[in-house]
Amino acid sequence: MTRRRTARLRRTLLAGTTAIAVTAVTAGIVAAAQEPAKAATGPELGLVAATTSVTLTTWKEEPGVYLDLGTYLVAEGKPLELKVTRKSYKDPVTVTQTVYEGGKAKAKKLPTGTVKDFSGLPGFSEITLTDKAGKKVLTRSESFCPNNASGRVRPDAPSTSKYPESCSTNPFTLGSVWGVEKGWAANTYAGSYTDPVQLPAGTYTAKVGVAKKYRDLFGIADKPATVKVTVVERSDEDEESTTGAAPRSAKAGEHAGHGAGHQAPTAHAGHGPGHAPAPAEAAAPVTSGAGPSYNVGHGPLKAAPPALPWALKKKQSALSQQARDSGGQTDGSRQAPALEPLSKRPAGKASVPDVPKPDLRSLPAYGITIGDGDKDVPGKDYLAFSANVWNAGPAQLVVDGFRSPGKAKMDAFQYFYDAKGKQVGYTPTGTMEWDPRPGHVHWHFTDFASYRLLKADKKEAVRSGKEAFCLANTDAIDYTVKNANWHPFNTDLATACGEENSISVREVLDVGSGDTYTQDLPGQSFDITGVPNGTYYIQVLANPEKRLKETNLDNNSALRKIVLGGKPGQRTVTVPAHDLVNAN
Repeated sequence: MTRRRTARLRRTLLAGTTAIAVTAVTAGIVAAAQEPAKAATGPELGLVAATTSVTLTTWKEEPGVYLDLGTYLVAEGKPLELKVTRKSYKDPVTVTQTVYEGGKAKAKKLPTGTVKDFSGLPGFSEITLTDKAGKKVLTRSESFCPNNASGRVRPDAPSTSKYPESCSTNPFTLGSVWGVEKGWAANTYAGSYTDPVQLPAGTYTAKVGVAKKYRDLFGIADKPATVKVTVVERSDEDEESTTGAAPRSAKAGEHAGHGAGHQAPTAHAGHGPGHAPAPAEAAAPVTSGAGPSYNVGHGPLKAAPPALPWALKKKQSALSQQARDSGGQTDGSRQAPALEPLSKRPAGKASVPDVPKPDLRSLPAYGITIGDGDKDVPGKDYLAFSANVWNAGPAQLVVDGFRSPGKAKMDAFQYFYDAKGKQVGYTPTGTMEWDPRPGHVHWHFTDFASYRLLKADKKEAVRSGKEAFCLANTDAIDYTVKNANWHPFNTDLATACGEENSISVREVLDVGSGDTYTQDLPGQSFDITGVPNGTYYIQVLANPEKRLKETNLDNNSALRKIVLGGKPGQRTVTVPAHDLVNAN
């Protein structure tokens, strides 16, 4: 199957920490913030513009401008830290802020309704554009993900941010942590999660401020940032004639912002397209899970970071030298360790020690649609959907595959670790198989999950043929669980799936993260051509053969109710809300 990431994480939204330095005067930022409360102190927050002017491009073939204005929310004194949770899908999303009293952290509950989901603070920034004559041409508000593309504002700030790299857009997310590290700034631009605006070529003045409710909530001074904006019009023909490059498809790399702070890593040879997505692809809007995306097979594809304003680029090198980062790091960037498999097959007696283990859980299906499975066969109907299995911890799922010379399959082993991270046991857990099909070309761990379409009486009607996977941490499902890793490394297929000539492979599902697959091709989606209309359930079942050792095997199944209708070749699907989650 073609494995396609859905959104997410994603980003996993999935928004990221990109290695940038904001050239702001720290003293001015602190002065701009209101005096924090005496009893419980939080961060000193201020809004700054990284540059006084920006040039934005509108394309004749695709008119519209993305308002990447280079404005940042800066945190001084203390970090801005928000924990966003819901007890269950029957409960609303709530948010608490970490504040400090007597040097100790405590949770301050923010007003009910502050957030509706896990994608960010709604209506945070307020943008007004006026033209050359001073006439107002645009007023809009945008959401803000504190985990957005960020960087240090001063060289003595922490070299890395402890906060996650995105705000989740998975409809079944349970818990998120959002934050702006102290001495850091997060881009307020919503990137590909917002819509372009129609602006003719010309010059404008943008005023960017923070909505009053957030100013009051976080103690931010009412001092909007002003940026001069020049809009230039170009065309694909201009691009071809000046660079000799292929047509643009969209200069989205210039305005993608809310997603990961890094481009998707360059893939190993044979992983789908074999390279990081082109800018246009990286900035594509998040997908439903059933439609095409560019991170083949999984979800989500993280959007690219915003292009650095020229003023930041100019200062970046000098500031990174001042910062004196440790080896392998520059200007605050994080270098994650590679997911290296063990050098050789385990020896000795297998054992399952009494140490923390993973807890695999399934999320209800979403992104549910009906199509022809990419095959234009008259009268055929396929039910496509997205499915996620995540790890609630408290331990990673670590699976290594080892290949005997000349053998087509690898033997897979699950590894166990004590509280200090020392390997203390292992057990055989099936096999890994090489998938040579286009869009795959990597190693799959067999029997990780299975998908079934159940009748109203919960008896099986159709089973998906997809049960083998390359594990990747595509979505942040609950970063508030014990031992959640806010910085998982293998967030796409390029990081852990191996190559045809690999002798060993390590695949990891980290605590707090899940792996989304879309089932949208024949063999993975459900062939419902001969299935009668009526009520059904899509079942997502983790660890179906119980080969993996877990803390709990009773929470591996999730059901999503659907109602099939229509007639052959024109089938319909209705997806009722799942408690408070009204996403198909």
